[in-house]
Amino acid sequence: WLRELNKFAQERLAPFVSKMDENSHMDPEVIKSLFEQGLMGVEIDPEYGGTGSTFFSSILVIEELAKVDASVAVLCDIQNTLINTLFTKLGTAAQKERYLSRLSTDMVGSFCLSEAESGSDAFSLKTRADKHGDYYVINGSKMWISNAEQAGVFLVMANVDPSAGHRGITCFIVDRDTEGLQIGKKENKLGLRASSTCPLNLDNIKVPEKNILGQAGHGYKYAIGMLNEGRIGIAAQMLGLAQGCFDQAVPYTRQRVQFGKRIFDFQAMQHQIAHVATQIEAARLLTYNAARLKEAGRPFIKEACMAKYFTSEVATLTTSKCIEWMGGVGFTKDYPIEKYYRDCKIGTIYEGTTNIQLSTMAKFIDKEYDH
Repeated sequence: WLRELNKFAQERLAPFVSKMDENSHMDPEVIKSLFEQGLMGVEIDPEYGGTGSTFFSSILVIEELAKVDASVAVLCDIQNTLINTLFTKLGTAAQKERYLSRLSTDMVGSFCLSEAESGSDAFSLKTRADKHGDYYVINGSKMWISNAEQAGVFLVMANVDPSAGHRGITCFIVDRDTEGLQIGKKENKLGLRASSTCPLNLDNIKVPEKNILGQAGHGYKYAIGMLNEGRIGIAAQMLGLAQGCFDQAVPYTRQRVQFGKRIFDFQAMQHQIAHVATQIEAARLLTYNAARLKEAGRPFIKEACMAKYFTSEVATLTTSKCIEWMGGVGFTKDYPIEKYYRDCKIGTIYEGTTNIQLSTMAKFIDKEYDH
């Protein structure tokens, strides 16, 4: 199964990667092929056209795709670990029927939490939803929304009762063609360039009450829950990215000859390569362990934070070292190494910055010593 996935990534994704990065655009053929392979509905029940597989399988898919292109991996990650999971866990029968069958076959979803003034402090969001009879009118704007360009449905966090603080935050299902929904200009980014990141303006949009996902006022709980799982997805993305970069650089060190021998044969190079290989393996074990705990229904939040924090650091180390091992050519766009280097930076920022991960881990460690 993994061999097939690897073959798919090499044959159907790799040829598009450089051009998609250059043009800051995800090729529709790539998205279509992800759906055809069943990679956008990994955990969705087959009754809705999904693959009916496991969370761990999603993590393996994300890792494998990230070896070739982190932008494609994050599209797949958000779909599987955030959007599909929220619909599966919280959706009514009608919502599941309407959306899951599309999300597994041809529709991209997008998760809308961040705002200009609410990043790490996610629950200070200002987007309002005011009730009028059997519908809500939503006003506000969102920032840094991944998949916005391609999405057919948005899960929008808005506050139905600002006086209740974060306990008013509610998750709304908003269709792309809703009047008053505007997708802003795409961000011009350092890395993950093929993954669209746009602001979203919500200008008096009308959303029926039946489009609330889960319970009113519980949006903050859902967001926390999803981001905890999502962090394992980001860890898998950073892990795959590091491995993919390593796999491109090491063969070069075995072919390139200087002073009459392969540069791989210099002891200083061997030690660096062995060190990075160990870090990648440690990152893999942390990621798989967090996924295993989550799948077994055991506490996993601390481990998810550890995995995301550590894999982001390892991806940074790996991509930087790989450029050095490649020398001058590593610094050019003729080789894919510099792209991995640019793509990895976001890992220390999105779905909880490194400092947020460390603070969360420290809280759990503090609690462990309470007794």
